[in-house]
Formats: sequence, structure tokens, C-alpha cells
Amino acid sequence: MFKMQFEMTDAPVVTVQTTEGRGFTPDEVAERCVSKLISVADTAHPAIRDQAKAYKAHMEKVVAFYMREAIRSDRTTVYNALVDAGHPELAEAIRKL
Repeated sequence: MFKMQFEMTDAPVVTVQTTEGRGFTPDEVAERCVSKLISVADTAHPAIRDQAKAYKAHMEKVVAFYMREAIRSDRTTVYNALVDAGHPELAEAIRKL
């Protein structure tokens, strides 16, 4: 059986990431999200560490996929709102993004 011990630092951990001339991609946001949710110490048992790193990489792909789905869904909502408001040309420009 495994015995696990968790320790939390008292000091807040803050990181800042920026982009220039664009927003973050779904892949970039997914990586940031999963890094906050899943971590493993370099000192962990190699089998556990390797499994955790593989799981983390897989979860980044899953989160990015669903972020793209949410973006598409939101653009559909914006498209329909613009068409309903009488702006079909603008709606079409949004759809093509």
C-alpha cells in the first residue's frame, strides 16, 4: 500500500503569462489549467511520476478539445444573435473566425 503525504506552501505561487497581439490559444489555456490541477514531484517513485506525467499530457488534450467546443458553441450563439439583430454580414464575419 502507498502512503502519501501532502505539503502546501504558505507563500502563494503566482505566475504571469502574456501574449502579444493575440489571445491565448485553447492549447495554452489547457496547459495552464492542467498545471494547476495536476502536479507530481520529481522525487516521486518513477512509476508514479511517469504515469502522472502521461495522465497530465492526456488531460491537456482533453481540456483543449472541450475548450474548442465551447468556443464554437459561443460563436454560434453570437452568430445567431447578430442575425436576429439584423446584422447578417457581421454574423458571417464572426462565423468565419
